[in-house]
Amino acid sequence: MNTVGLVAYSSTMRNARGDGRGLQSVDRAVTVLEVLAARGEAGVSEVGAALGVHKSTAFRLLGALEDRGLVEQVANRGKYRLGFGVVRLAGAVTDRLDVTRQGRQVCERLAAELGETVNLAVLQSHHVVNVDEARGRAAVATHNWVGQLTPLHCTSSGKVLLGHLPDQERSRLLAEAGLPALTPRTVTCPAALEEELRVVRALGYAVAVEEYELGLNAVAAPVRGRDGTVLAAVSASGPAYRFGPERMHEVAPVLLAGARDISRRLGYLG
Repeated sequence: MNTVGLVAYSSTMRNARGDGRGLQSVDRAVTVLEVLAARGEAGVSEVGAALGVHKSTAFRLLGALEDRGLVEQVANRGKYRLGFGVVRLAGAVTDRLDVTRQGRQVCERLAAELGETVNLAVLQSHHVVNVDEARGRAAVATHNWVGQLTPLHCTSSGKVLLGHLPDQERSRLLAEAGLPALTPRTVTCPAALEEELRVVRALGYAVAVEEYELGLNAVAAPVRGRDGTVLAAVSASGPAYRFGPERMHEVAPVLLAGARDISRRLGYLG
Protein backbone atom coordinates (compact mmCIF):
# COMPACT_ATOMS: atom_id res chain seq x y z
CA MET A 1 0.00 0.00 0.00
CA ASN A 2 1.24 3.46 -0.84
CA THR A 3 -0.24 5.56 1.95
CA VAL A 4 1.37 8.75 0.61
CA GLY A 5 -0.45 8.18 -2.67
CA LEU A 6 -3.72 7.68 -0.84
CA VAL A 7 -3.25 10.92 1.07
CA ALA A 8 -2.42 12.79 -2.14
CA TYR A 9 -5.46 11.41 -3.92
CA SER A 10 -7.77 11.96 -0.94
CA SER A 11 -6.68 15.59 -0.65
CA THR A 12 -7.27 16.19 -4.35
CA MET A 13 -10.66 14.54 -4.35
CA ARG A 14 -11.87 16.24 -1.19
CA ASN A 15 -11.00 19.64 -2.59
CA ALA A 16 -13.11 19.06 -5.69
CA ARG A 17 -16.00 21.42 -6.42
CA GLY A 18 -19.45 20.30 -7.39
CA ASP A 19 -23.06 19.78 -6.33
CA GLY A 20 -24.15 17.64 -3.41
CA ARG A 21 -24.38 14.45 -5.45
CA GLY A 22 -20.91 15.03 -6.91
CA LEU A 23 -19.42 15.54 -3.45
CA GLN A 24 -21.14 12.39 -2.22
CA SER A 25 -19.58 10.42 -5.08
CA VAL A 26 -16.18 11.91 -4.27
CA ASP A 27 -16.54 10.97 -0.62
CA ARG A 28 -17.55 7.42 -1.54
CA ALA A 29 -14.64 7.07 -3.96
CA VAL A 30 -12.21 8.18 -1.25
CA THR A 31 -13.79 5.71 1.16
CA VAL A 32 -13.30 2.90 -1.35
CA LEU A 33 -9.59 3.70 -1.50
CA GLU A 34 -9.39 3.83 2.29
CA VAL A 35 -11.13 0.45 2.57
CA LEU A 36 -8.73 -1.15 0.10
CA ALA A 37 -5.75 0.49 1.81
CA ALA A 38 -6.83 -0.92 5.15
CA ARG A 39 -7.80 -4.42 3.98
CA GLY A 40 -5.41 -4.99 1.11
CA GLU A 41 -8.17 -6.59 -0.94
CA ALA A 42 -11.96 -6.45 -0.88
CA GLY A 43 -14.85 -7.68 -2.98
CA VAL A 44 -17.80 -5.68 -4.27
CA SER A 45 -20.04 -6.85 -1.42
CA GLU A 46 -17.45 -5.87 1.19
CA VAL A 47 -16.99 -2.45 -0.35
CA GLY A 48 -20.75 -1.95 -0.56
CA ALA A 49 -21.16 -2.91 3.09
CA ALA A 50 -18.40 -0.52 4.15
CA LEU A 51 -20.07 2.30 2.21
CA GLY A 52 -23.59 1.38 3.22
CA VAL A 53 -24.68 1.22 -0.43
CA HIS A 54 -26.05 -1.43 -2.78
CA LYS A 55 -23.61 -3.72 -4.57
CA SER A 56 -24.46 -2.09 -7.90
CA THR A 57 -23.35 1.31 -6.60
CA ALA A 58 -20.12 -0.15 -5.22
CA PHE A 59 -19.51 -1.87 -8.55
CA ARG A 60 -19.91 1.42 -10.46
CA LEU A 61 -17.50 3.19 -8.11
CA LEU A 62 -14.93 0.44 -8.42
CA GLY A 63 -15.33 0.50 -12.20
CA ALA A 64 -14.69 4.25 -12.36
CA LEU A 65 -11.60 3.94 -10.17
CA GLU A 66 -10.38 0.99 -12.21
CA ASP A 67 -10.69 3.03 -15.41
CA ARG A 68 -8.27 5.55 -13.88
CA GLY A 69 -5.85 2.85 -12.74
CA LEU A 70 -6.48 3.64 -9.08
CA VAL A 71 -7.79 0.15 -8.31
CA GLU A 72 -7.33 -3.16 -10.07
CA GLN A 73 -8.94 -6.59 -9.94
CA VAL A 74 -7.08 -9.51 -8.48
CA ALA A 75 -7.09 -12.17 -11.19
CA ASN A 76 -9.72 -14.92 -10.76
CA ARG A 77 -10.61 -13.89 -7.21
CA GLY A 78 -13.32 -11.30 -7.67
CA LYS A 79 -11.43 -8.94 -5.38
CA TYR A 80 -10.08 -5.44 -5.85
CA ARG A 81 -6.90 -3.80 -4.56
CA LEU A 82 -5.18 -0.44 -4.97
CA GLY A 83 -3.71 0.08 -8.44
CA PHE A 84 -0.47 1.60 -9.58
CA GLY A 85 -2.26 4.80 -10.53
CA VAL A 86 -2.01 5.69 -6.86
CA VAL A 87 1.77 5.68 -7.19
CA ARG A 88 1.54 8.18 -10.04
CA LEU A 89 -0.55 10.52 -7.92
CA ALA A 90 1.87 10.12 -5.04
CA GLY A 91 4.88 11.25 -7.05
CA ALA A 92 4.93 14.93 -6.15
CA VAL A 93 4.33 14.27 -2.45
CA THR A 94 6.98 11.57 -2.36
CA ASP A 95 9.49 13.95 -3.96
CA ARG A 96 8.76 16.52 -1.25
CA LEU A 97 9.25 13.98 1.49
CA ASP A 98 12.54 12.87 -0.08
CA VAL A 99 13.73 16.47 -0.38
CA THR A 100 13.11 17.10 3.31
CA ARG A 101 14.74 13.86 4.41
CA GLN A 102 17.77 14.15 2.17
CA GLY A 103 18.19 17.87 2.74
CA ARG A 104 18.13 17.94 6.54
CA GLN A 105 21.81 17.20 7.15
CA VAL A 106 22.93 19.56 4.39
CA CYS A 107 20.77 22.41 5.72
CA GLU A 108 22.22 21.96 9.20
CA ARG A 109 25.74 22.00 7.78
CA LEU A 110 25.06 25.13 5.73
CA ALA A 111 23.53 26.91 8.72
CA ALA A 112 26.60 26.08 10.81
CA GLU A 113 28.98 27.22 8.07
CA LEU A 114 27.16 30.42 7.12
CA GLY A 115 25.88 31.30 10.56
CA GLU A 116 22.46 32.24 9.11
CA THR A 117 19.03 30.65 8.85
CA VAL A 118 18.77 28.06 6.08
CA ASN A 119 15.41 26.96 4.67
CA LEU A 120 14.30 24.31 2.23
CA ALA A 121 11.21 25.23 0.22
CA VAL A 122 8.97 23.69 -2.45
CA LEU A 123 6.22 24.93 -4.73
CA GLN A 124 2.65 24.67 -3.48
CA SER A 125 0.06 26.01 -5.89
CA HIS A 126 1.06 29.66 -6.48
CA HIS A 127 3.03 29.91 -3.24
CA VAL A 128 6.31 28.73 -1.76
CA VAL A 129 6.09 26.58 1.35
CA ASN A 130 9.07 26.07 3.63
CA VAL A 131 9.43 22.40 4.60
CA ASP A 132 12.57 22.51 6.75
CA GLU A 133 14.73 25.01 8.60
CA ALA A 134 18.12 25.11 10.31
CA ARG A 135 19.49 28.08 12.24
CA GLY A 136 23.10 29.18 12.42
CA ARG A 137 24.87 30.68 15.40
CA ALA A 138 24.39 34.25 14.14
CA ALA A 139 20.67 33.92 13.45
CA VAL A 140 18.75 36.52 15.40
CA ALA A 141 15.19 35.81 14.25
CA THR A 142 12.92 33.64 16.35
CA HIS A 143 10.32 33.22 13.60
CA ASN A 144 9.82 29.64 12.43
CA TRP A 145 9.20 29.62 8.68
CA VAL A 146 8.37 25.90 8.40
CA GLY A 147 4.91 25.38 6.95
CA GLN A 148 4.46 29.06 6.11
CA LEU A 149 3.30 30.01 2.63
CA THR A 150 5.25 32.87 1.06
CA PRO A 151 4.94 34.60 -2.34
CA LEU A 152 6.78 33.45 -5.42
CA HIS A 153 7.70 36.81 -6.95
CA CYS A 154 9.48 38.46 -4.01
CA THR A 155 11.34 35.66 -2.23
CA SER A 156 14.64 34.14 -3.28
CA SER A 157 13.23 30.59 -3.14
CA GLY A 158 10.19 31.66 -5.11
CA LYS A 159 12.33 33.20 -7.84
CA VAL A 160 14.37 30.01 -8.13
CA LEU A 161 11.23 27.89 -8.46
CA LEU A 162 9.56 30.33 -10.85
CA GLY A 163 12.65 30.71 -12.99
CA HIS A 164 12.83 27.01 -13.75
CA LEU A 165 9.17 26.47 -14.61
CA PRO A 166 7.96 26.17 -18.21
CA ASP A 167 6.86 29.57 -19.52
CA GLN A 168 3.18 28.67 -19.68
CA GLU A 169 3.11 27.30 -16.14
CA ARG A 170 4.97 30.34 -14.80
CA SER A 171 2.52 32.70 -16.50
CA ARG A 172 -0.44 30.81 -15.08
CA LEU A 173 0.87 30.91 -11.51
CA LEU A 174 1.74 34.59 -11.69
CA ALA A 175 -1.70 35.37 -13.10
CA GLU A 176 -3.27 33.57 -10.14
CA ALA A 177 -1.04 35.19 -7.54
CA GLY A 178 -0.51 38.65 -9.01
CA LEU A 179 2.52 40.78 -8.17
CA PRO A 180 1.51 42.65 -5.02
CA ALA A 181 3.97 45.15 -3.54
CA LEU A 182 4.85 43.96 -0.04
CA THR A 183 7.64 46.51 0.42
CA PRO A 184 8.88 49.47 -1.65
CA ARG A 185 11.51 47.12 -3.10
CA THR A 186 9.11 44.46 -4.40
CA VAL A 187 9.25 43.94 -8.17
CA THR A 188 5.71 44.42 -9.48
CA CYS A 189 6.39 44.81 -13.21
CA PRO A 190 5.99 41.49 -15.14
CA ALA A 191 8.67 42.41 -17.67
CA ALA A 192 11.15 43.36 -14.95
CA LEU A 193 10.46 40.11 -13.13
CA GLU A 194 10.97 38.07 -16.31
CA GLU A 195 14.31 39.78 -16.85
CA GLU A 196 15.34 39.02 -13.28
CA LEU A 197 14.35 35.37 -13.71
CA ARG A 198 16.52 35.22 -16.83
CA VAL A 199 19.44 36.41 -14.70
CA VAL A 200 18.55 33.82 -12.04
CA ARG A 201 18.84 31.05 -14.60
CA ALA A 202 22.13 32.43 -15.89
CA LEU A 203 23.71 32.87 -12.43
CA GLY A 204 22.24 29.69 -10.98
CA TYR A 205 20.88 31.43 -7.89
CA ALA A 206 18.45 34.18 -6.83
CA VAL A 207 18.55 37.00 -4.30
CA ALA A 208 15.80 38.99 -2.61
CA VAL A 209 16.81 42.33 -1.08
CA GLU A 210 14.11 43.47 1.35
CA GLU A 211 11.43 42.53 -1.20
CA TYR A 212 9.26 40.37 1.04
CA GLU A 213 10.00 42.02 4.36
CA LEU A 214 11.97 45.17 5.15
CA GLY A 215 15.21 44.33 6.91
CA LEU A 216 15.30 40.75 5.58
CA ASN A 217 17.52 39.51 2.73
CA ALA A 218 17.88 36.03 1.26
CA VAL A 219 19.71 34.07 -1.42
CA ALA A 220 18.54 30.71 -2.83
CA ALA A 221 19.77 27.92 -5.12
CA PRO A 222 17.89 25.16 -6.97
CA VAL A 223 17.64 21.55 -5.82
CA ARG A 224 17.08 19.04 -8.62
CA GLY A 225 15.54 15.60 -8.76
CA ARG A 226 17.00 12.62 -10.55
CA ASP A 227 15.60 13.78 -13.91
CA GLY A 228 17.04 17.27 -13.53
CA THR A 229 13.72 18.94 -12.69
CA VAL A 230 13.97 21.63 -10.01
CA LEU A 231 12.05 20.22 -7.05
CA ALA A 232 12.99 22.70 -4.34
CA ALA A 233 15.10 25.67 -3.37
CA VAL A 234 17.55 25.93 -0.50
CA SER A 235 18.00 29.44 0.87
CA ALA A 236 20.04 31.37 3.39
CA SER A 237 18.51 34.47 4.96
CA GLY A 238 19.55 37.09 7.44
CA PRO A 239 19.10 40.70 8.55
CA ALA A 240 19.89 43.31 5.90
CA TYR A 241 22.39 45.13 8.10
CA ARG A 242 24.60 42.03 8.14
CA PHE A 243 23.47 39.91 5.21
CA GLY A 244 23.67 42.47 2.43
CA PRO A 245 24.00 41.95 -1.37
CA GLU A 246 27.79 41.67 -1.25
CA ARG A 247 27.65 39.02 1.47
CA MET A 248 24.89 37.11 -0.35
CA HIS A 249 26.87 36.91 -3.58
CA GLU A 250 29.90 35.90 -1.52
CA VAL A 251 28.10 32.93 0.07
CA ALA A 252 26.27 31.92 -3.13
CA PRO A 253 28.94 29.35 -4.14
CA VAL A 254 28.60 27.66 -0.73
CA LEU A 255 24.83 27.53 -1.11
CA LEU A 256 25.12 26.22 -4.67
CA ALA A 257 27.43 23.46 -3.47
CA GLY A 258 24.91 22.55 -0.78
CA ALA A 259 22.09 22.48 -3.33
CA ARG A 260 24.17 20.18 -5.55
CA ASP A 261 24.81 17.92 -2.57
CA ILE A 262 21.08 17.58 -1.87
CA SER A 263 20.45 17.01 -5.59
CA ARG A 264 23.00 14.19 -5.68
CA ARG A 265 21.35 12.60 -2.65
CA LEU A 266 18.10 12.67 -4.63
CA GLY A 267 19.75 10.87 -7.54
CA TYR A 268 20.70 13.77 -9.81
CA LEU A 269 23.94 13.02 -11.63
CA GLY A 270 24.31 16.22 -13.66
